[in-house]
Amino acid sequence: MRPSLVMLMDTPDDTLAHEAAHGSRNAFAALLARHYDRLHGLCWRLTGDRAEAEDLTQDICASLPTRLKGWRAEARFTTWLYRVAVNAAHDRRRRAATHARAASGWGAWEINRQAELAEGAALQDWLSAAMSRLPEDLRDTLALTLDEGLTQAETAAILGIPEGTVAWRMSETRKRLRALAQEEESTP
Repeated sequence: MRPSLVMLMDTPDDTLAHEAAHGSRNAFAALLARHYDRLHGLCWRLTGDRAEAEDLTQDICASLPTRLKGWRAEARFTTWLYRVAVNAAHDRRRRAATHARAASGWGAWEINRQAELAEGAALQDWLSAAMSRLPEDLRDTLALTLDEGLTQAETAAILGIPEGTVAWRMSETRKRLRALAQEEESTP
């Protein structure tokens, strides 16, 4: 015959904890009934937030059957239970701090990525505007080698000019683009 929950309410915590550690659901239920409110109150004080305290309390209660197997009765059950709660709160804070650092790092990475994209777009816009100021032959050569990623040999074959001419045009294009950039920097 199993003891009723009412009968277990008079049983000392240590006895209930020992029985719960060995699989007694009634002993476990009696422990929870006896200590849940105090545990929740402690969790609330540890977290400072009602919802967080509820989550923490539930997490502790869910892990208690496993944790009770490691209880050695060297301290009162409530002392041990409060130590479990404090450790769980510390673990939760560490995880939250780790997540916050990761999220912050992700946010910084995304900000940097967006800045690089904007910088690349601004550079591309500048290059497009600058290309329109180049003579046609230089613009065509630059478009094929830079925009299309063709080699000088491929560009030469498409334009029907010697490879050396492509090399000269690219060199001339770089000079002119540099001059345009310097001109824009010096203009207020």
